[in-house]
Amino acid sequence: MTTVAKAGGAAEPTPPADRRKSVTGTRKTVAVAFLLPALVLLGALVVYPIGYSLYRSFFDQAGTGFAGLDNYQEIFTDDTILTAVKNNAIWVVVAPTVSTVLGLIFAVLTERVRWGTAFKLIVFMPMAISMLAAGIIFRLVYEQDPDRGVANAVWVGVHDTFAESAGYPNARPLPVHPLKPGGGGSFVTKTPVTAGQPALLPLVGVAPANMPDGAKPAKAAEPEDGKITGTAWLDFTRGGGGKPNVVDAKELGLDGLKVEAVKDGKVVASTRAGPDGTFSLPESAAGAELRLPASNFAGQYNGVNWLGPTLVTPAIIGSYVWMWAGFAMVLIAAGLASVPRELLEAARVDGATEWQVFRRVTVPLLAPVLAVVLVTLMINVLKIFDLVFIIAPGSAQDDANVLALQLYRSSFGTDSHLGLGSAIAVLLLLLVIPVMLFNIRRMRRESRR
Repeated sequence: MTTVAKAGGAAEPTPPADRRKSVTGTRKTVAVAFLLPALVLLGALVVYPIGYSLYRSFFDQAGTGFAGLDNYQEIFTDDTILTAVKNNAIWVVVAPTVSTVLGLIFAVLTERVRWGTAFKLIVFMPMAISMLAAGIIFRLVYEQDPDRGVANAVWVGVHDTFAESAGYPNARPLPVHPLKPGGGGSFVTKTPVTAGQPALLPLVGVAPANMPDGAKPAKAAEPEDGKITGTAWLDFTRGGGGKPNVVDAKELGLDGLKVEAVKDGKVVASTRAGPDGTFSLPESAAGAELRLPASNFAGQYNGVNWLGPTLVTPAIIGSYVWMWAGFAMVLIAAGLASVPRELLEAARVDGATEWQVFRRVTVPLLAPVLAVVLVTLMINVLKIFDLVFIIAPGSAQDDANVLALQLYRSSFGTDSHLGLGSAIAVLLLLLVIPVMLFNIRRMRRESRR
């Protein structure tokens, strides 16, 4: 035991190291006692699994034979796992960047509107939803059927606004009709048409419920001097009855059906049937064959296959951004609130535009916050699993594969290979460590300021 000199020449013994108190008055032994349970849990739940995974990654599928680096070699030679590595790289680059940029834009713009708080609440609300629930939501959003999938409902609506939609898919004539196949999915009249004699263009194969809303009961066309007239209609009477090649009262006109007059392989005139199926062509169409082009019978546009092999990864990244852009916005908005307003005003007084103020003053001052958001999201996407597993259908799961999902499939799939799964887990750890070290170094630099 040592002594410590006090004022007046008196000396006082120094307590042993294990009984010395910290600045908070806590003895070292008491601190260790409180930290011990946490250290035990940390060792049992983190350190031991990491060590065992590293050990197991050097053994074969059965775990009885030493495999060396074979499992690691398989990671970079197996096509499915290479796809997972490539997709993880896309995730790390795209998802955090897009989320951070959107969060920055939202945070800056919401400062300028009265209802900014309400907007922030709405954007942040997806963070309250679990990954499982978000995956189920977006699995429905990306449904191929426009009647169920919101994304395709919007896409088809926009497409049909600017592009001509198909009229009557699967419509066709009967053998007794005055029409025959014309090649390429079109139909032509069996004989040329003449002026003053109305042409009949009957079709079947369209359910009355699928007829256009504007379709009206078909009407026999009146002959006109010097013109070719006719009727295009659905030669089917709901409930039975009716005669082939005769316009019956209960049958509907093929509204919008395109009709072309063709002579010597060239289109000399064209028109569209009205709501009651009637149409009229000029005198130049006399002696021509009437053709119903294939565009009348193409299948309806059903939108984009969001969950197909090409778009499945971008589609899932979109759902991730929907969830995490609010997180980025809230953190950046908190950093933006601490930015000195006098610096922004000084830049404006000096003649800087709003874009220059944003790019040269706001963004540099927010750099530490942006780094925190970006690094946090990078660590988060390295272990992304839930959204990919739930949203990607079985047929596209290989195309949307990521390392965390492949880890699950290799370790717990039908043909489980714990050695390969452990190797993937070690690879994920090695990918996360540089990002964590960067974050620790940044936090230390910030604490020294």
